[in-house]
Amino acid sequence: MSQRRRELYRDPKRGKLAGVCAGLSDYFNMELWLVRILFVTAVLLSGGPLFVVIYIACWFILDKKELELDHVGNNHDSDPVSVKFKVWQKGEPPRQALFDLKDRLGKLDSRIQNMERYVTSTEFTVKREINKL
Repeated sequence: MSQRRRELYRDPKRGKLAGVCAGLSDYFNMELWLVRILFVTAVLLSGGPLFVVIYIACWFILDKKELELDHVGNNHDSDPVSVKFKVWQKGEPPRQALFDLKDRLGKLDSRIQNMERYVTSTEFTVKREINKL
């Protein structure tokens, strides 16, 4: 299984100001709220102007996150279900991930049933025979 190369970028779609904290949360695999709290704490407790300048520099230096498209052109911005094992990690709690997977599999099952129903129908058989002519 190949592992995706991690890159540091900014994600304005998930961010409040420029998306720098959102990009950092993706890079370090941490919850976004935790990265924001750490940044605000660093600004208040240590060199405030220094961290603000670094944030603004990252705003201009880092590239925006690009949406991932497949060969058909569909957006794959939604990540697969990732389960977090620690509170600070990015992802879903195990119980919520299980419910999400159950919901996805239920939707897939209903789509497969609809396809099977169509393929076994007389309408499909008639259309296939007409196309053979």
